[in-house]
Parts: sequence; structure tokens; C-alpha cells
Amino acid sequence: MANTLVLLERVTVGAAGAASITFSNIPQTGYNDLVIKVSTRTAAATTYTAINLLINGSSSSFTNKVVEGYDSAVGSYSNTGVYGYSNGGSTTSSTFCNIEYYFPNAFSSNYKSFSVDSVTEGNSTTGLPMDLYAGLWSNTAAISSLTFSVSGTTFVQYSTFSLYGVSNVNTTPLVAPKATGGDIIQTDGTYWYHAFINSGTFTPATSLQADVLQIAGGGGGANYRGGGGGAGGLVYNASTSLINGTSYTCTIGAGGAGGAASSSALNPGVVGTNSSFGSLTAAAGGGYGAPGGYSGTGMTGGSGGSGGGGGAYENSTPGVGGSASPSGQGNAGGTGANNSAPDTRIGGGGGGASAAGNNGNAGGGTGGAGSSAYSSWGSATSTGQLVSSTYYYAGGGGGGGGFSTSGTGGNGGGGAGGYNANGTAGTVNTGGGAGGGGRNETNGTVYGGAQGGSGIVIVRYTV
Repeated sequence: MANTLVLLERVTVGAAGAASITFSNIPQTGYNDLVIKVSTRTAAATTYTAINLLINGSSSSFTNKVVEGYDSAVGSYSNTGVYGYSNGGSTTSSTFCNIEYYFPNAFSSNYKSFSVDSVTEGNSTTGLPMDLYAGLWSNTAAISSLTFSVSGTTFVQYSTFSLYGVSNVNTTPLVAPKATGGDIIQTDGTYWYHAFINSGTFTPATSLQADVLQIAGGGGGANYRGGGGGAGGLVYNASTSLINGTSYTCTIGAGGAGGAASSSALNPGVVGTNSSFGSLTAAAGGGYGAPGGYSGTGMTGGSGGSGGGGGAYENSTPGVGGSASPSGQGNAGGTGANNSAPDTRIGGGGGGASAAGNNGNAGGGTGGAGSSAYSSWGSATSTGQLVSSTYYYAGGGGGGGGFSTSGTGGNGGGGAGGYNANGTAGTVNTGGGAGGGGRNETNGTVYGGAQGGSGIVIVRYTV
């Protein structure tokens, strides 16, 4: 009898939402059955949303019978897919569905039977279905990947997908995580990755040598052709000794707030907060962007993991970029412009993990590039910013501008600066710096900077 349940992978959706979730590295030995437990809510403006499941990328060769309860009615029907129902956006806030998928003999060379038990949750007695599926996938291939998606909408933050393997009693599973903790637990076949997008604890079930990546929250952008926020500091520790049974506290830094729009005040952004893992050196929050202005000496961008950009000035010395402090976690921010032409007055870009922020004069206030050194980590956990098949972390924010131009954000979640608009926020869980706010050079309207992206911590160890 197969009765040993082992958590293989888990994904918790972050603040940005997710259109789909895929388990693509399912171990092909060591287990007999697969169980997937799902708790979701979608952004659809409905009471419930159908979840589609692809097996090995296929939606064909399915037949099933369904028993359903809906409102005060019951019924049964047949269909040719694998579904389940999720709470939609019009149900009571913060309520999620519950679904369990069971695939016995998931790796055999026979056709695969399956069952689905699905119920949406709410404070209403009507409109929410309960379904029981008994089905068959007429395919002899072993199950190697599972993809869950919703049509035309996304899974919202805190939706959770947990994949379990079921092995024979008294069998030691060949592939299983060696620790608990993390919002995303995934394997690429060589390593296990535990990604924390929220603060929590990591507890090894055996002594481990682990690699730990810490990225702090990005800095906020400033108003008034303001400098972009610096990226959160990036700290990598290889071969860190972790003790069996010891709980290591993991803290995820928040992005710094942006400088508010104002007709009279020059408002800098706010420094991002640190991310940390146990007693390892913390990753420092990204420096704030400094606002621009008309006359006087410009304000210096804030120091941090990467420095924030200086603001653009019209008739005097612009603000210089902030320094990367402590050193080794990022790069300095760029200096703002002091050009007489309104459409070239751009704040300095915030520094990134791999490059300094560009000056407003020479580089258009572009945020410094983040690091692509951990692209395989991003691929395994679906975190970071994906750019042309490469994942980046900790990009700097772009400087705010005037009539028609502003700085773009650096690869790695840096937000773009605004022109005649507010800046763009850094991407959550990348440590990206935020974009600086612009200024309407015709009517004098001042726009605000944006908030930096929150940080992330990822722990990696061999399978």
C-alpha cells in the first residue's frame, strides 16, 4: 500500500500574481502516486473560475465523470478535461478554494486514472460549486510535468500549489527536499531551491552545505525629475553550513517608499530595508533617489546596497549619485543632469548589482543593470526578471525626466522614471530600485517617485 506522503515542490504566488504554475522536474523514480493540493483565488470578476490542468503539456485524451453540487441543485455530467474550481474576485475577500488531485500509478506505462475533489469557499450558500471527478488519461507516458492555468486572468497572491509524491511503506524516497520553509520549493534535478518571498524560517532535516542568495528591498524614487532608487544589496554565500533541526530566521526587506508628488516640496525616496538569513551578513536596502529642482546645490542620492540617483537641476549643480555602502553589494547611483533643454533634464539612474546608474546627461538616467549570475536560480524558481531567456536580480531605477524622455529601469526589476508622470515601481521580490518622478515643463506639475521592489532570499543545496 502506497502511504508515505512526501512534499516534493511547493509554489506560493507572489504579489505580482501568476498566469500559470508548472511543476516540470517531477522525479521519475522513488514514488508510485502523485498528489497535488491547491488553494487558490483568481483576479477574475466572477464567483468562481475554472482551473485547467495540462499533463506533459497535453490537454487531450481525457475522459471523466463529474458529480456536482451548485446552489441548491445537484447534477452529473461528462467532459474531456481536467479541471477544478477556484474562488473568483467577487467572492468574499481573502477566501480561497480547496482542490486535491490524485494520480495513482503516475509513472506506469498504463493509462492513468485520476480523481479531483474541488470546492470553492465563501460566506454565501449560493453560487459556489462542489465537484468530484473520476477520470482517465488515455496515455501510456509517465507523468513528467503538470501545468495549472486560468483563462483570461491570474492566480492572486498567496495562492498555493503543493506537489507530493507517494511512495511504498518502508521505502526511502530517492528525491525529496532536505529542509522545510520557503514560499517556493522547486528542484531542477541537480539542486533543491527554497525561495522566500515573505519572511519565514528555514529548517534542515539533515546537516546541509547550502548556497544562500540574499537580496534586499530596493530604494524609492524621488519626485521632481528625481533620481531613481538604488537596487537592494545582493549578497551570496556559498557552501554555508546549516545544522540539522536548527531553524534559521529569514527576513525579506521591503522596498522603500517613493517621494510624494508636491507643488512645493522636494521629496526624496526612502531607503529599502535589509534582507537577512540567520547570522549571515545582511543584504543592505537600496539607497533612495534624490529630487531635482531649479536652483541651489542638488541633493545627493542615498547610499545603500546600491546608491540612489541624484536629481536633475535647471540652473545649478545637480545632485550626485549615492554610494554603494557597504561595498561589494552593488554600485553607485548616477548624477542628475543640469541641461538647459527641458527634454534632457533627467535624474540619475539608481545603481544596480552589476553596474552603476547612468548619469542624466550622458546615459539618459538609465538604472544600473542587475545581476544575471543567478539566472539558473531564477529559472528554477520563476523569480527575478526574465529578459531574453536570462533572469536578472537587483536592477536600479530610472531617473525622472521632463517633456519626452526619462531613464529606463535596469534589468533586474528596476522601475522606469516618469516624464509628465509618476515613476514606475520596482518589481516585487527582485530588489529592483524604483523610478523617479517627472515634471511637466509646461505647467510645472511635479510628479512623485515610486516604491522600490521587495527583496528575496533563496537557499540552494544539492539533491
